[in-house]
Amino acid sequence: MKLLHKDIDKGGQGVVTLIPEEPEDMWHAYNLIAEGDSVKSSTIRKVQSESSTGSSTSNRIRTTLTITVESIDFDTQACMLRLKGRNIEENQYVKMGAYHTLDLELNRKFILRKQEWDSVGLERIDVACDPTKSADVAAVIMQEGLAHVCLITSSMTLVRAKIDVNIPRKRKGFAQQHEKALAKFYEQVMQAILRHVDFDVVKCVLIASPGFVRDQFFDYMFQMAVKTDNKILLENKSKFMLVHSSSGFKHSLKEVLQDPAVMVKISNTKAASEVKALEQFYTTLQCEPAKAFYGKKHIEKANEAQAIETLLISDKLFRCDDVKLRKEYVGLVDSARESGGDVKIFSSMHISGEQLEQLTGIAAVLRFPMPELEEDSEDEEEGG
Repeated sequence: MKLLHKDIDKGGQGVVTLIPEEPEDMWHAYNLIAEGDSVKSSTIRKVQSESSTGSSTSNRIRTTLTITVESIDFDTQACMLRLKGRNIEENQYVKMGAYHTLDLELNRKFILRKQEWDSVGLERIDVACDPTKSADVAAVIMQEGLAHVCLITSSMTLVRAKIDVNIPRKRKGFAQQHEKALAKFYEQVMQAILRHVDFDVVKCVLIASPGFVRDQFFDYMFQMAVKTDNKILLENKSKFMLVHSSSGFKHSLKEVLQDPAVMVKISNTKAASEVKALEQFYTTLQCEPAKAFYGKKHIEKANEAQAIETLLISDKLFRCDDVKLRKEYVGLVDSARESGGDVKIFSSMHISGEQLEQLTGIAAVLRFPMPELEEDSEDEEEGG
């Protein structure tokens, strides 16, 4: 994301001009734009015009519109953002107050105005406009006949390809069919890697599977690379890392990212620090339950006592329609930071964020035990 202009007054009111440069930026825009904000961008509008003879023609015209956002739709597959709202600035083609849908597009600037920019929104802009924080890990999670090629960016896990090939069982006299199907499967996975992994950006490609599938695939891929003199694969061989996973399904990515050897390799990516924080939370919950809590009520009490060491919060909570509730969550983040706590904002598009959402979307590891909070939950359970 490129920041062209930023003008925000002391009261938090103001405007920023941004250009989304890659699909990931649409996710940032989705988290920045809220209902009630105004967005100005160029768009295509169908315009009916009548000629002197009375025949009417319709033309598609590019014009610039400013709308007050009433609904936001994010298409995760196409990484596209669609904003619907009423036109609030004079325009020769669109009446004031008329509804229009703006599609935010890559490499096309938009201007976003808010009545109040809070710390979470401003931080999101800093993260989005820092080029070092983009996707630099790819993963192939596979088992015999099934593979998922994923890109792991700082805020989401994108499944770029799913390869599903029926492989006949290895039976006596049918070994050849089994080998043939396996080779076809490996070939498709290799092509998917070449198509979806940008080796200029990606620092590490994890290949994970149960058993020896990953080793057999890796051997196949580099035999083929030598045979066809595929320089891209041969020059990037050192970036591949073979690790164990329990299956070829997307959810197995979670355990792969928790593997200590993998964490060392990708420790400079944000995804790893979130996975680490969540892992620490679960460990604390098991070993010292009075120092790990989740749920808004408990976290607020821990925050009042300035007890929060690490706050884990899902970005989904900042997208709520209830402005008062959003302010409460932003207040929690600001307050935890003021007390010296570390705040990790998890993306709900990321596997670790999906896990956090199962724990209400907000959790914390405390500096010191607060057994009184445990008693609170027990009282509630008995009362309920």
